[in-house]
Amino acid sequence: MRRIAPVLVVALSAVHLVAQAPTKPKPNELAPVATPAAIKDLPVRKVVLYKNGVGYFEHAGSVNGNQRVTIDFTSPQLNDVLQSLTVLDEGGGRIAGVNYNSTTPLAEQLKTLSLGMSDDPTSTELFQALRGQRVEVTGGPGGTLTGRLMAIESRTEHTSTTDSSAAATVEKFYLTLVASSGAVKVIELTPALSVRPLDANLQGQLDRYLELLSTTHSTGLRHLTLDSIGQGQRQLRVSYISEVPVWKSTYRLVFPRDPSGKATMQGWAVVDNTVGADWDNVQLSLVAGAPQSFIQPLSQPLYTRRPEIPIATAEETTPQTHEAAEAAPEVMAAPPRVAVPSTINSQMINGSLKADRFHGSIGGPITSNETVSVTANAADMAAIAPGVAGIYRPSDAIQEGDVSTNAFDDFFEYALAAPVTIHKNESAMVPILQQDLPAEHVTLWSESAPSPLRAVWLENTSRLTLDSGSFSIFESGEFAGEGLLDPIHPGEKRLLSYATDQAVRVKITNRETKRTLHHVAIHKGTIVETHMDVAGVTYSATNSADADRVVLLEHPRRINGWSLDEGLKAEETASDLYRFKVPVAAHSTKTLEVREHGPQFTTVDLKRNPHQHEFLLELIRNVPEAQAQLQPVIDAEAAVADLDQKIAEAQKQADTASADEARDRENLTALKGNDAAKRFVDELNHAEDQLQSTRKQIADLNQQKQAAESKLESLIAGLTFDWSETGK
Repeated sequence: MRRIAPVLVVALSAVHLVAQAPTKPKPNELAPVATPAAIKDLPVRKVVLYKNGVGYFEHAGSVNGNQRVTIDFTSPQLNDVLQSLTVLDEGGGRIAGVNYNSTTPLAEQLKTLSLGMSDDPTSTELFQALRGQRVEVTGGPGGTLTGRLMAIESRTEHTSTTDSSAAATVEKFYLTLVASSGAVKVIELTPALSVRPLDANLQGQLDRYLELLSTTHSTGLRHLTLDSIGQGQRQLRVSYISEVPVWKSTYRLVFPRDPSGKATMQGWAVVDNTVGADWDNVQLSLVAGAPQSFIQPLSQPLYTRRPEIPIATAEETTPQTHEAAEAAPEVMAAPPRVAVPSTINSQMINGSLKADRFHGSIGGPITSNETVSVTANAADMAAIAPGVAGIYRPSDAIQEGDVSTNAFDDFFEYALAAPVTIHKNESAMVPILQQDLPAEHVTLWSESAPSPLRAVWLENTSRLTLDSGSFSIFESGEFAGEGLLDPIHPGEKRLLSYATDQAVRVKITNRETKRTLHHVAIHKGTIVETHMDVAGVTYSATNSADADRVVLLEHPRRINGWSLDEGLKAEETASDLYRFKVPVAAHSTKTLEVREHGPQFTTVDLKRNPHQHEFLLELIRNVPEAQAQLQPVIDAEAAVADLDQKIAEAQKQADTASADEARDRENLTALKGNDAAKRFVDELNHAEDQLQSTRKQIADLNQQKQAAESKLESLIAGLTFDWSETGK
């Protein structure tokens, strides 16, 4: 939709300027009043349908003098029309105004009535609205009664039945009527009862209420009226977007009886006309893309809630003084207005845009990666797309009399050269492609989907992008299958599967993986091992059919430095898989071995985790050349581990001595004054001596450990080693 915007700005700006600057009458002369001629409809001349459910419509026709033109829309359509309407009166005319019949929301219209009923009333609500009004009641047991309706109430009553064990309840409604004499009558509301308001004004209110309700069931036809003011015969163009059904693509792929390496690709578009107007001999274009679009209820009058402010009472003001304002700053003269030209950005995907299409100078054609910016005003816009109030697209015809394909932004378009007629509320299939394209029959197999599929390997050599849709395959004059395809751009090759191949079986007969250490690098305590992995998979394809098969094997592709062995090449490479073509003769079996190699990395940071004794020993066994650099680290780590063990043993002795000391103290306390206490005094002294000695030993061992750890850290920080298997 970005290409519609520049033209919209120009056209709507022109309308605005005309409205603000009418022709000035001469002095003492009244301005002439233009009287538009009879109403005249403009036929649809151009339709562009998009994949996001919107359509671009262009009406075109001739007007003569002052002409009033109407176009009918539904209320949902009108929202889109008001959001995108573009009007262009060629030949010097101007648009004096655009009007349409507005509709106030039903809820707002009901507020103008004194009944106070909603848009979905019940009978109880109706009688509540009639409370206090003079009514005439007929059909009741007392004959005709008149009076004021006071209330309506419901009562739940029990009814007797023939079965004494069962009882039923029913809800009944009663009207309370106050006669002019003051008598109060309570009347049951039955189907035979008739209540008629006697106030003619109230009756009119009810009629108006019912009339408003009936409008909700109407078709909601809206009439858009444009007043074109000018002289002579002129062309008037009106364009807008509107919601439409999404158009669909469907294809047929027909193979000749004698294989030629090509198939006839026939494309159709299914188009539905539900906008309420006939498309008679319109220029139809189909755009595969989804420009951003939305709906705003512009045709619906909107009401905002205003706050209710209470009236202030019983409050008097006292005289006040107010501070004087500062001196007004010097007013600077406003700079003169400078007209900023609009900018048209055109980026082509296919084809080239010639410089002579613009009233400017552009050197050479535009390539697919170039963006050209051209300044233009309203006159330039008309020169770019003369008489077209809408989108501009470079055209690149595939051949005379066929469908042309246009590319713009992220979209591509099928433009039908021949006019198309589709009446309202009808659908049609229109051809968009018929061309011979290279196509090869293959049997597709992958481990993730082990059932072999018949597929067509199709190459799009046309200049047309094939939109996503369904397709059907026909072989030897018979239906062979169908499937779905994603968009295929010119030059792309795509697999289209359509049936199960029951004659082909594919299985994996062998898998092997081999890992060898390829490189070791040590720098500042970080060890990086690079292993070279070699993986091999053997596939076996068996063809039980009477005809030869081409089996296309899909093999998972590894990334991060992995590659196929030398001499092995895939027929096609995708982002996550390889495709290998394996010709298999009738009633035979063929195997394919796919071997890959790639690096695997192992990183160990000795600074963060220096206790890697087993890892370092394994590294020396694999790379003896590293022993000279790693052995001091291994010895230092062993020394730290030995000190840890000694500290643990000393701590265990300290714990034992502490427990003995505590026990001796308890015994000594219990035997205080006894001759046997002397023995526990000797034991307590011995335990204390042992505990002090052990604690001193632990302190010495911790100092030795700190020194050993400092040495280990220094050795790790100084480690530098580089080894490669190829450099041995």
